[in-house]
Amino acid sequence: METKRILWIVLWGIVALFVALCGGVAGGWWAAEHTVSHLFPGQATLGSSAAPGPTTTPATSGVLKVESTEIETAVTRAVEKVSPAVVTVVGVIPGQMTFFGPAPDEQVSGSGVIVSSKGYIVTNNHVVAGTKRLKVIFADGSEREAHIVGTDRFADLAVLKVSGKMPAVAVFGNSDLLKPGETVIAIGSPLGAFRNTVTVGVVSATGRNLDTGRGYMMEGLIQTDAAINHGNSGGPLVNLAGEVVGINTLVVRNGGGDVAEGLGFAIPSNTVRAVTQQIIAQGHVARPYLGIDWQGITPAIAARYDLPVKWGVYVVQVAPGSPADRAGLQHGDIITQIGDTPLDDKHPFINTLFEHKPGEVVNLKVMRGSQRLTLKVSLGERPEP
Repeated sequence: METKRILWIVLWGIVALFVALCGGVAGGWWAAEHTVSHLFPGQATLGSSAAPGPTTTPATSGVLKVESTEIETAVTRAVEKVSPAVVTVVGVIPGQMTFFGPAPDEQVSGSGVIVSSKGYIVTNNHVVAGTKRLKVIFADGSEREAHIVGTDRFADLAVLKVSGKMPAVAVFGNSDLLKPGETVIAIGSPLGAFRNTVTVGVVSATGRNLDTGRGYMMEGLIQTDAAINHGNSGGPLVNLAGEVVGINTLVVRNGGGDVAEGLGFAIPSNTVRAVTQQIIAQGHVARPYLGIDWQGITPAIAARYDLPVKWGVYVVQVAPGSPADRAGLQHGDIITQIGDTPLDDKHPFINTLFEHKPGEVVNLKVMRGSQRLTLKVSLGERPEP
């Protein structure tokens, strides 16, 4: 009797286990069926007679839709064309003298652009001024030693040269054709670390003149709101045709106490091309030379010292044997006009002098005390610094 009871208990246990297993399988199938039909409504599932759904995933299904579209614009094409010709310029300048001796050498950096398959690179003069060693870093990260062919501080331009095959050569455009509102692209290495950074803006204005604070103005500059930062100096400003229309040179951050944004300036490509050709041909730019030390006169200075003119330059010293000396200029003379151009706030002395060429004979209008004189001078060529 006891054995029979045990057999019944075992039998009922097997039946219960079988029922439980069948229920679990059925529940799992229902859950899977429900989940698939919820995520992919309208699609057929195992054991379902529903018709196949659409092949694309509806936006409301909860599943991300991924597309891959290649977009090409005039900007991307211009960047692809010019960017391989843009370099980072890295220089080493001697450390400043301190009480304890000279400080360690310092590293400076800027940008540049390859303009010849022979290895000529254009950058700013202020990027390389005072350096004792130079190298350039190409867009692919490779490096080469560079040397200075020549510089022109008045245009803030310098030409470097490297040896070997060039990865690309940029093409100059005609900066005279630029119009305000035209899209332009700045490429360079801001802060020396972010190589071949691209920023986009417009030509804000052309023909801008900026006082350098050193007795002359940088004339005819291109103003742009394309972001320019430290390290962008010497890099190209490019139009949508992929032509270099300027060399980025400076940015104005404040004026009259106000902080400004988007005030970048570039040297026009037509100026760059003319200066570069002279430097490559002869190692320097032929600038006219008078041979005087001078002090600029403004209305404020004229009022303070009771001078007879409001604008001009006061001759502090005349170099012996110079064109000025041969023309009869003396200490204390005031030059008020060069050729047909009177000196004033729009026509500084250096810029007006640079309108003429070495060897040219020009008339100088001069005040000597109360006398008005006209002296004829044969301009020389400015010696290299």
